[in-house]
Amino acid sequence: MKAFRSRPGVEDMVPHPGPIPAGEPAAPMGGRSGALRAAIFGVNDGLVSNLALIMGVAGAGVGPSVVLVTGIAGLLAGAFSMAAGEYVSMRVQREIFERLIHIEAHELASDPEGETVELAQIFRQRGIPSDLARQIAERLMESPQVALAVHAKEELGLDVEQLGSPWGAAGSSFLTFSLGALVPLSPYLVAEGFAAAMAAVGLSLGALFAVGGSMSMFTDRPWWLSGGRQLGIGGIAALITYGIGRLLGVTALG
Repeated sequence: MKAFRSRPGVEDMVPHPGPIPAGEPAAPMGGRSGALRAAIFGVNDGLVSNLALIMGVAGAGVGPSVVLVTGIAGLLAGAFSMAAGEYVSMRVQREIFERLIHIEAHELASDPEGETVELAQIFRQRGIPSDLARQIAERLMESPQVALAVHAKEELGLDVEQLGSPWGAAGSSFLTFSLGALVPLSPYLVAEGFAAAMAAVGLSLGALFAVGGSMSMFTDRPWWLSGGRQLGIGGIAALITYGIGRLLGVTALG
């Protein structure tokens, strides 16, 4: 906690938030790190799903135009599905958070003394002396906006300024999935047959390794291990679907 000046501001009186105790809702990840993580997973989903789809169709021995159309359909279907799912998920989550914040605002307006005591108790649990905890709580309660933000953060684990945008999440999911799905599809835009298939596999495996390595930013694993794991997962998925495609193609021809 910062030392007090002669006239401390509210930000000076608020202790640095510690970890949220077990059982309390965690704050939604916001900012660049959350957006970056979502983008990486979106690209990864597009890569794996469309690579597996294209390899399965190519394994069946159909013409290059069929593979191309299938890849485009897979890109669009997956991107719209991801966007719709992300929109609904974010919309419901935001509505739940807004309801919780509304309830907290009502409690602040109807029982300010009780909320002051509650906030002071939170600060005391973090090691602040009782008198100072009460002083901080009273000072924060002087501003309804600040009081609501602090209560939402301390009691609910929510940041009222970072509830997330459903449309932004949907658009981001659509674009990142499409970007990933375009990688295995792109060789079929300029080539066909075995050459296109090998180029699709090579580009996709390289991209999967890069995406997997990027995930190490959010874990303690070495980048090469994360990249290799993702490459293996995508490669196995493509190999399995290619084998199934070959089997179904031979069966259909027979």
